[in-house]
Amino acid sequence: MSGRSHRQSDPSILTPGVSQVLRQLGICVGVAAALATVFTAWTPASLRPGELVEQLAAAADRAGSGSPTSAANGGNAEADQHLKVGIVAGHSGLNKYTGLPDPGAVCADGLTELDVNAKIADLVVSGMEAAGIEADLLQEFDTRLTGYRAIALVSIHADACVPINDQATGYKVAAALDTSVPDRAQRLVTCLADRYAQATDLAYRPGSITRDMTEYHSFYEIHNQTPAAIIETGFLYLDRDFLSQHPDKAARGIAEGILCYINNEPATLPGEGEGP
Repeated sequence: MSGRSHRQSDPSILTPGVSQVLRQLGICVGVAAALATVFTAWTPASLRPGELVEQLAAAADRAGSGSPTSAANGGNAEADQHLKVGIVAGHSGLNKYTGLPDPGAVCADGLTELDVNAKIADLVVSGMEAAGIEADLLQEFDTRLTGYRAIALVSIHADACVPINDQATGYKVAAALDTSVPDRAQRLVTCLADRYAQATDLAYRPGSITRDMTEYHSFYEIHNQTPAAIIETGFLYLDRDFLSQHPDKAARGIAEGILCYINNEPATLPGEGEGP
């Protein structure tokens, strides 16, 4: 009797089935604890109730099987391009050509485009991680952009902080005119434009899209199979109150746009307002 009790309490001689269950339970608890730290006050609406559970299960399987990450695999993004998205905080870091900080558009009172971009980008990354999607927060001229592979890349910017006219309000989204994945890039643009309109109630202004957007430098630095888009989240002059006081709504629109693309959800381009 005493020997039997001793064998049952000795973990080294647990039956294979029990040992496997305990090992998987430990992995699941560890993964869940890690992901729990990135949950924010909101969860993107595009995330179906069961999807986070599926993401946790997939993460547990990868952890249990010892599947290598891209870093452990010598940067082999082929293996995990579908596990992450890239988020560029426009004008962050040093300017590649001047070696100096570049705040982007600057308002008379000192509010900068960089201030707005950085807050929104941080919230988008948190939202993606809360949805179980790995997200890289990237600087404007980040060295990681060279050959960057991901399921999608979105660069976040804001428009001018000078009076233009009463139509200089709203947002716009664009992909490269010359891209190796035009269908996927346009699909990403459509999802972003659709979900951003729903989250913010701002007008869609594709008539004011410029060559600076369609020929944005990062489009030609990333891997040619990475769909990419740039979004101007609003005009810093007329949309200032929204951008500075409600970055969470802007971030929600972008995060839900990315999830719309990933989940292949229905989306349509909003009605096109007149450009400024």
